[in-house]
Amino acid sequence: MKIIIITGTPGTGKTALSKKLASKLDFHYIDVNRMISKYGVSEGYDKKRKTKIVDIKKLNKMLIREINSIKNANKDATKHPKQKNKPNKKSKSKIIAGVIIDSHLSHYLPKKYADLCIVTKCSLKVQQKRLKKRKYSNEKIRENLDAEIFDVCLNEARENGHKIIVFDTTKGIGIDKICNKIKHL
Repeated sequence: MKIIIITGTPGTGKTALSKKLASKLDFHYIDVNRMISKYGVSEGYDKKRKTKIVDIKKLNKMLIREINSIKNANKDATKHPKQKNKPNKKSKSKIIAGVIIDSHLSHYLPKKYADLCIVTKCSLKVQQKRLKKRKYSNEKIRENLDAEIFDVCLNEARENGHKIIVFDTTKGIGIDKICNKIKHL
């Protein structure tokens, strides 16, 4: 089972890419923002930035538990396999070929749990337009543009030792090449 983390500054196309890849590859999609709310791994709320403050250690423990849970379900599904990626009658679960983890925090997951880290990037003009559409404050837009200028997510992913592919979403999302790379991991 392949684990792909997709990270990048807000507004660079992580979620669109994540969902398209998960669909095209028939991978399980994990929306980290939903999991943060579901499992309560935030340490509070930053009113100025209008965002949750996330405990990275708790987040990683939650993601590792989720990955292990999926791997265990795969083991159960393979005990009496009928067809790959189709539910079988005995286990009522399907074999999952991989997982896509979508979050600007996903690159904090230790490298031993991820086969590949895709860092999304886009032009600052496109990113700014996307963030305005989300009704981000000017201050929050500036902060995210600065994070993109300084390649914060990319540099942190490198520091964490991940195998990285940089994917530019400026002109839309063409994913065939990246799908082939994932299939050949």
